[in-house]
Amino acid sequence: MAHPLTALRRAAHEVDARTPAHRDRALDGLRALALLAVPLGHWMLGGFTRDPDGTLHNASPLSALGGFAPVSWVLQMLGVFFLVGGYSSVRSLDRARARGTTYGGWLRARTVRLLRPVLGVTAVWAVLIPVLPRLGVPAGTVRTGATLVVQPLWYIAVYLGVTALTSVCLAAARRLGAWSAGLLVAVVAVVDALRYGPWAEAVPSWVGLVNILPGWLFGYQLGVLWARGRLDRRAARVLLGGGAVLFAALLLVFHYPASMVGVPGVERTNSHPPSLLVLALAAAQCGAAVLLRERLGRLLNRRPLLWLPVVVVNLSAMTVFCWHQTAMLAVAVPGAAGLGAVPGLTTAPDSLVWVAARLALLPLFAAALVGIGWFARRFDAPWTALSRPWKAVAGAGAALFTAYALGVV
Repeated sequence: MAHPLTALRRAAHEVDARTPAHRDRALDGLRALALLAVPLGHWMLGGFTRDPDGTLHNASPLSALGGFAPVSWVLQMLGVFFLVGGYSSVRSLDRARARGTTYGGWLRARTVRLLRPVLGVTAVWAVLIPVLPRLGVPAGTVRTGATLVVQPLWYIAVYLGVTALTSVCLAAARRLGAWSAGLLVAVVAVVDALRYGPWAEAVPSWVGLVNILPGWLFGYQLGVLWARGRLDRRAARVLLGGGAVLFAALLLVFHYPASMVGVPGVERTNSHPPSLLVLALAAAQCGAAVLLRERLGRLLNRRPLLWLPVVVVNLSAMTVFCWHQTAMLAVAVPGAAGLGAVPGLTTAPDSLVWVAARLALLPLFAAALVGIGWFARRFDAPWTALSRPWKAVAGAGAALFTAYALGVV
């Protein structure tokens, strides 16, 4: 029997040999980094408290350990996620048009590919919601689980929305160049001034929702500009430097919250909806990504052992995105029932002991995700094996979970 390391190297070299020469490995590497930051961020910046009856409630270490807010600056990589998404969408649309596919056909195919895994996870949770209480899981824990599952899924809706605007983004890039991204920053800045300025009490609360589209479209528009050759290294340096300066000014002068994620009990947040601080961080991250592209591409071309996990993560992207919160719950719920207070799992996230224990638990969460992924991967591929009635059942289950989640969240 071959040594595990030898087998791993052989697999890496086989994958490397099968990778087309024209494959943009740097882009895949950036996508993998952005994707892995999602579960790592949720697993490290989200925790639980446990009631005497075993009910789990969401909690955040940032409530007690505010000094860890800079960790969220590293783990909040949605700017890079949307940057790569915009670049990939333009390239994909170019290939589709070369084949004679219409814009509507291209958009429909991308939408279906993204929605299949979402329908899968929501349909499964539609079954779990009535079943788990019968197995002894407290109703409050089920509500907590539904909230956690919804957290990453709403980004899919946003991503689909900005993808549908790809043709508009291309037209804006062609006519306005870099100003097409700058105008989005201006809109977010104006909305932030309205909701946080001295006149904030007179501004309706819904005004902040205006930032949802321009806030998340910013990174996507940068990706469109990049794909069209309008975002070179000089522009990337401006993004990196300008974004870093703006980020520091917003924190130190305008006193924006330091955390890039919501903190329970804190009224003002940066990401729901996105504030100008989110765009400043996205600008700096996207600038760095563009500057590192060539170096990252060379590294992944030379090191098959590094390229292998990049391929695995990209092939499992939607599984990771949709199921990582379920994986954490698959560990936490039985732990709460059978073991009670477990440091880093079901104890309050309010100390360095919790941080150390949570770091030790990350491999267990990852193992649970791998196990769930083995089951859930069937949702990523076309549902050719499912008959039309089963597809209807899955759709109905997804609708039921959505209705439940809206009531909970």
